[in-house]
Amino acid sequence: MVDRLANSEANTRRISIVENCFGAAGQPLTIPGRVLIGEGVLTKLCRKKPKARQFFLFNDILVYGNIVIQKKKYNKQHIIPLENVTIDSIQDEGDLRNGWLIKTPTKSFAVYAATATEKSEWMNHINKCVSDLLSKSGKTPSNEHAAVWVPDSEATVCMRCQKAKFTPVNRRHHCRKCGFVVCGPCSEKRFLLPSQSSKPVRICDFCYDLLSTGEMTACQSARSDSYSQSPKSPLNDVSDDDDEDSSD
Repeated sequence: MVDRLANSEANTRRISIVENCFGAAGQPLTIPGRVLIGEGVLTKLCRKKPKARQFFLFNDILVYGNIVIQKKKYNKQHIIPLENVTIDSIQDEGDLRNGWLIKTPTKSFAVYAATATEKSEWMNHINKCVSDLLSKSGKTPSNEHAAVWVPDSEATVCMRCQKAKFTPVNRRHHCRKCGFVVCGPCSEKRFLLPSQSSKPVRICDFCYDLLSTGEMTACQSARSDSYSQSPKSPLNDVSDDDDEDSSD
């Protein structure tokens, strides 16, 4: 089906419409063999709060952006190569329902669909596209992914020292390795995480010590242990940086 659509006029026209909606600030999306599989509005769990984002699933990439005018204009385009993507379902929690994690080596975040059926369709289509890509390339699925950031609202105090209270002056920061919300003194160090940045990035002291001694897997397991002790552990593993403010 995808192969038949690849060179069709209808597919070319649909992709051109998406390009026009992002305008000159967006990257060109039309390349030979690319097919637009589907599109829709999903709620993305950002650093500050859940926000509606327009998503476009192609057979090789996932594209999303901010909605300026529905079906007419979008900005802040993000392009994610599907061969690096893994997805995991998320349990419903309060008003956040029908969600799943989109995980990549550079960025990971949670999205939520309007209905369970829509969630199932999105996940099935993404998995099928990823499977087809890996099958054609002979590559293996990615087993490395960036930490999913804990939402700011989930932490009133530093998640490492458990003492520093966050205020307008004492700002929240995020460890790029474990995703915890931490205070400045607990995250003064930088460490090079090549999959996320060409420059050293902010990490908490706990992760820095583990990374410096080569105990990277211990860093991840420690993160899981900390989540399991949290009274709101389902939410703690399903957030990401805010598109408008990801500097900390």
